[in-house]
Amino acid sequence: MSTVDDVKQRIDIVDLISQHVTLKRAGRNYVAVCPFHAEKTPSFHVDPARQSWHCFGACSTGGDIFAFIMKKDGIEFRDALHLLAEQAGVALETRRDTQEDARRARLFEINEAAAAYFHAMLLADDGPYVAKAQAARDYVSERHLATSSIEKFHIGYAPNTWDALTSHLEGRGITAAEAVAAGLAVEGDRGAYDRFRHRLMFPIRDDRGRVAGFGGRVLPGEALGSGENQPKYVNTSQSVIFDKGAILYALDLAKDAIRAEGKAVIVEGYMDVIAAHEHGYSNVVASMGTALTERQVTLLKRHATTIVLALDADNAGSEATIRSAYEIVNNSLRRRPVPNARGIVRQVDTIDVDLRVLSMPEGRDPDDVVRSQPDAWPQIVDQAKPVLDHLFDVAAARHDLTDPRQRSVAVAELSPFIALTADRVLQSHYLQRLSRMAKVDEATLRLELRQPVRARQLQDEVPEDLRREQPATRQHDPREEFCLALLLQYPDLRAEAGGLDSGIFSQSENRALFESWIGGADDGESLGPDLRPHYEHLLTVQLPAYDDTTAVRALRATVFGIEQHRMREAKRTRASALLDVAAQGSAAIAERARAAIDGRVLDVTEDDEPDPATVFVNDMEAGLELHKRELDQHRPRTAR
Repeated sequence: MSTVDDVKQRIDIVDLISQHVTLKRAGRNYVAVCPFHAEKTPSFHVDPARQSWHCFGACSTGGDIFAFIMKKDGIEFRDALHLLAEQAGVALETRRDTQEDARRARLFEINEAAAAYFHAMLLADDGPYVAKAQAARDYVSERHLATSSIEKFHIGYAPNTWDALTSHLEGRGITAAEAVAAGLAVEGDRGAYDRFRHRLMFPIRDDRGRVAGFGGRVLPGEALGSGENQPKYVNTSQSVIFDKGAILYALDLAKDAIRAEGKAVIVEGYMDVIAAHEHGYSNVVASMGTALTERQVTLLKRHATTIVLALDADNAGSEATIRSAYEIVNNSLRRRPVPNARGIVRQVDTIDVDLRVLSMPEGRDPDDVVRSQPDAWPQIVDQAKPVLDHLFDVAAARHDLTDPRQRSVAVAELSPFIALTADRVLQSHYLQRLSRMAKVDEATLRLELRQPVRARQLQDEVPEDLRREQPATRQHDPREEFCLALLLQYPDLRAEAGGLDSGIFSQSENRALFESWIGGADDGESLGPDLRPHYEHLLTVQLPAYDDTTAVRALRATVFGIEQHRMREAKRTRASALLDVAAQGSAAIAERARAAIDGRVLDVTEDDEPDPATVFVNDMEAGLELHKRELDQHRPRTAR
């Protein structure tokens, strides 16, 4: 038995979810108000027999115990496995302690020691550096930082000496070479010396709260060896644990608030973040002056559906940041299989993130706005505009649109952004808007666009022998494993599988393995001990000797079968819910259904009690989708 299966056997899904949600018995299942979106009529169902859960409301997703913890806490499968294994008392197999693992752990340890030292230097009231640290304390006072913020963000001071930190670290058994590797020291002709001198220090933590690096702000007075043109900020040099493009400042402190609000606000500086958190706006993080990267967007997408860029849009740097962010978000568009009313699965474009731009009033920065008008900050954030709306406003203000040459310049500025817009409806809307602004017909403007080529939608051809329903088991789903075995053993299917959403896999280990494979991990070497046994098992699954064409057909048929199975499960669950509310009487159900048709609203006695009309309609819709899909499946292909 694998570690994943062991954890699943020891933790009952009803016991786990009831720790976070109030479940009510509904026939063989349990129902609750979904913990992941606001609702009154319960759409969250837990099936103890299959050890699974599903939300039939706005979330439209589900899974097993791992999927629940991953969605609730916004974490990856590996982290959920570690958390639940600890709860279940299951010892996880660990990788061999490689040199790289040990090195990374050592660097985090060194940075923690440095952060504690810098913090102590800022707060010290005696010692050789007290006088020099006064400039840092004065700056903190001038910026109105609360004592609680200094502690919360562990702000510190780097003494104005060549070797204060390196000497302190050596006293703790950390060599100069290790300090250099951590980016805290620089190797010179006469040996290593401190990288940070006479600077206010901001520890930069990863999303797990570990100190990965530092940012140091220049202070009044000349730092040793700085010369005439010392930079305002100096960061830890790139290392195996520090990469500015993969970290967002204060995400470890902000992720809970971001998840609760569904919105992340990105500012440029440390002080902007600290001011926001100090006044209770904890969903704010900083990009530390860099353009937003794909890895940072990926981090935020775990917790937020809306990203607000609170940047200075008047300078070229911020405009480049907006352009980069817009491209990243639109490139994250996925083709997802969604069944329509006839039960036919079609590939639908969806954008994961709503990207908006916040123009600060009167050119002020977020730090100033939050401290001077703290109550106005939520309204200012709510006024953030979609990126293209913001850029249209900027172009209209920047150019004289009565001049044809200026209109041409505006078209040249806006066309690349419209071309990046993956949503065709939005693209058409903004093209029409640009046409009115430029006083040029749309056909001419389309020549300015360079649209990405969409993959041609393929019709599924489903072999008869793969259409039969497979019984679900508590620990394994044969359809999902057959699908993964196909992908692993026929790597040429990667292009065909590129449009699949990982959510098609209800078993979390299957979902995690698919995400790793689609991300380019072909040989399994990057997998941890939690997934590698499952990977090796799938490689041993005996498959027919498919050629390229039949392999594609087999994959499509398997995906079809998984989707159809999900629809059957939805129908079964909704039918069960209908039986439970039937006790209210057919007259009550009919009255509520009639009210729904007439547009009237009938109050529900209890907020967490299911509305009979809603349950009745949901059951009808689920049955209609399933039966129409089955009819379509059996119709001759030429009639489709």
